[in-house]
Amino acid sequence: MITLLNGSQLEVGLTGPQNRSVIMLPIAKKSVTGQEAEALKLWGVDPELGAKFIDGLSNEFQILHFDYEGHYMAHPHPEHFTSEYITEDLLRIADQMNVNRFSYYGYSWLALVGLKLALRTGRMESLIMGGFPPYEGPYDEMRVVTTKTYEGALKQHEESREVHSAEAPMKAEELSPDQLDWDNVELKIDPAQTKQFVTFYQGLIDFDDQRIQTQLNIPRLAFAGEKDTIVYGEKFGSVTVDIAGRLQKNKQILESFGWTVEIIKGENMDHTKAMQPSTVLPIIYPWLKAHLS
Repeated sequence: MITLLNGSQLEVGLTGPQNRSVIMLPIAKKSVTGQEAEALKLWGVDPELGAKFIDGLSNEFQILHFDYEGHYMAHPHPEHFTSEYITEDLLRIADQMNVNRFSYYGYSWLALVGLKLALRTGRMESLIMGGFPPYEGPYDEMRVVTTKTYEGALKQHEESREVHSAEAPMKAEELSPDQLDWDNVELKIDPAQTKQFVTFYQGLIDFDDQRIQTQLNIPRLAFAGEKDTIVYGEKFGSVTVDIAGRLQKNKQILESFGWTVEIIKGENMDHTKAMQPSTVLPIIYPWLKAHLS
């Protein structure tokens, strides 16, 4: 149990053969069963996501694993949830687990955290970013989406005076995403949870991911599903977050800076499908072996 900056305690594991390269895996959610697992499957999420990543990598590497997002959804820290705060948390975890050097794999906003971490410390051996482009990232769009989400959650909270967990819609409704009317869905989420991501993206207003590319001198891989484009309706600011499009557009530029770039082909290869272990492991495992051997 590691004590984080806000005083809360996070369960962290270190699995795999000693004297091997360490992979920091902040996306390692705990397995769930029963009705919760069935609901996740409807959304295309593997209920054993964390365990499969650990199992898939720990024969070759040591895996420093924990569920960072899940922890802060349970212990929100909305006023201070900046990239600086998060990277301090992650280095604190590495220190307390006696891990000096490590590679990092993150997906979506945790991929962006990995980029910021690589800029902050010289302790990283390699970086893998999934589901977030490291060049011309959609920061403005995400500021709009997160602000609208927070405002909607706050309004719903004030109207109902009921606070539900972030996963409540999945548990309460046995519906798949394509059956939902996203423009009219109720945001039964604790506003403190959503405000964290407003704080996170607001803190990146002055971040220029084009100017920092020459500061990165470690092996790095960026990937996304070819259908990873999210079109948000009016309720969420009427913006489009085009992860795949931006990664494809800047593929040659990124490669000239030393990135490996993968656009994952496949039916319905959207943001959720491209984060599942069955999709990700065949890409990152050989890449890590090639660059850390």
